[in-house]
Amino acid sequence: MRRWRRVVGRAWSLRVRLLLAFILLGLTTTAVVASGSYFQARRVILQQAQDDAAVSLTKQLSKLYPLGQLPPTQEQLDEMAELLSNEGWPAVLQYHEMRTWSNQVSPLLTPELQQAVGGRVVAWQRVSQDGSPVLLVGTQLLLEHPDGRSRPSGLEVYAGRSLLSEQQSIDRLAALAWTAGGLSLVLAVLLALVAAAGVLTPVRELGRAAQRLGEGDLTTRLRVRGADELAEVARTFNGTAQTLERQFIELRRMESDARRFVADVSHELRTPLAAMSAVTDVLDEEVGGLTGDAGRAARLISTETQNLARLVDDLIEVSRFDSGTARLALDDVDVAAALTATLRARGWAGRVRMELPEGIQARLDPRRLDVIVANLVGNAFRHGAEPVSLRLHAEPDWFTVEVADHGPGLDPEVLPHVFERFYKADSARTRSEGSGLGLAIAWENTRLHRHTGQPGSLTAANVSTAANVSIAGNVSIAGNVSTAGSASTAGTVSTGGAVFTLRLPRVAEEPGDGAGR
Repeated sequence: MRRWRRVVGRAWSLRVRLLLAFILLGLTTTAVVASGSYFQARRVILQQAQDDAAVSLTKQLSKLYPLGQLPPTQEQLDEMAELLSNEGWPAVLQYHEMRTWSNQVSPLLTPELQQAVGGRVVAWQRVSQDGSPVLLVGTQLLLEHPDGRSRPSGLEVYAGRSLLSEQQSIDRLAALAWTAGGLSLVLAVLLALVAAAGVLTPVRELGRAAQRLGEGDLTTRLRVRGADELAEVARTFNGTAQTLERQFIELRRMESDARRFVADVSHELRTPLAAMSAVTDVLDEEVGGLTGDAGRAARLISTETQNLARLVDDLIEVSRFDSGTARLALDDVDVAAALTATLRARGWAGRVRMELPEGIQARLDPRRLDVIVANLVGNAFRHGAEPVSLRLHAEPDWFTVEVADHGPGLDPEVLPHVFERFYKADSARTRSEGSGLGLAIAWENTRLHRHTGQPGSLTAANVSTAANVSIAGNVSIAGNVSTAGSASTAGTVSTGGAVFTLRLPRVAEEPGDGAGR
């Protein structure tokens, strides 16, 4: 349906609408003007022909006066008809039941014309003979009395005249009108094209400029032509683009300052934290001999120092991602052995159900793999419920690591934000066991591993996944493992727990081949 709407939208574009509007206007104007001119000229030509015929017939009839004895004989009718016909008018004379005959006029006489002539008027009628128009004119001769009165003589005269020349003139006029209409239509189309170009060219420029602006080119500007509405739109667009560029530059500056501040503070904290860590190590050794408040304070200081050290390390790692300086240190790794070492180093080997087939080799960054898996398994312990499982599956060019728990699963409102930095599912919670950067760092480390230009992927879902939703940025919500390098999450609340799926290439690209961000 959407494709059909796009096709219809293209077919019903602004250019097409302008062309149709001008064509309809041209057709309407041409039809009105041409038909009006045609019918007016036709009426004038035919009326002139009828008037000329009436005047000419009247002049010819004057030659019949004075009328002879009435009623006339057939011979006298034939002589009068021949006299009128010799003047170029085929004529028929009729006196009551007597009449003459003309092959050109007699077959064309109609009862309507004869009735009109019987009413003592000069009447005419246009008829067709073999496809050619003929004008019939009829009248009744009158007898004049000495006292000036006149009475019908009963002698009716009918004459015919061809209107072929007038019809040819009308046809030429019609052809001229249609020719003028066609030229007007062509002119209307040309004007429509010119008008469409004048309107559509700025519109296309505006569309291309808006596309470039949407792609991030905030230096895009339109050329302002004239002072019409389109020029005002161009000025408005330029002003909007300038404001966006200024605000974007300011935001970039603030973001850069914030990142630099975090990086500087993190680096500056490393030295005192190193000293504090050394002190807490001493306190840890002596804490067994401390009792009461002193023991609790020593343990609190040790714990918070370790948390602060992890937070600083995470912030430094994030600053490397943001600055684009994070690089892979590739090495050949036995994936199953590396995963087992990660769990053992943190004391989780006995708490995690492992399905790790042997013999899966990969070339990747072992430190970053350790960080990713540790974050996923630690997250399952903190926010899910045991038992936690770790499964490994190999493909020809990729391998998949799946970390699942049996907790309540991920809330649908959490899913779109699970890989965001410092995101907390409970906005009222001010403290948490972790830094809030673990999953974000795991996602960034995943994307660093590339194969043939395709980054790795990290997905989060519930066991019974049903929903598929997209969100802005590089994170998408999807029930299946993403192969586009975007972190993705999907699903609905499930009692089966949450599952995180890591997909990494078996041979990652070297840092010089574009493995970095």
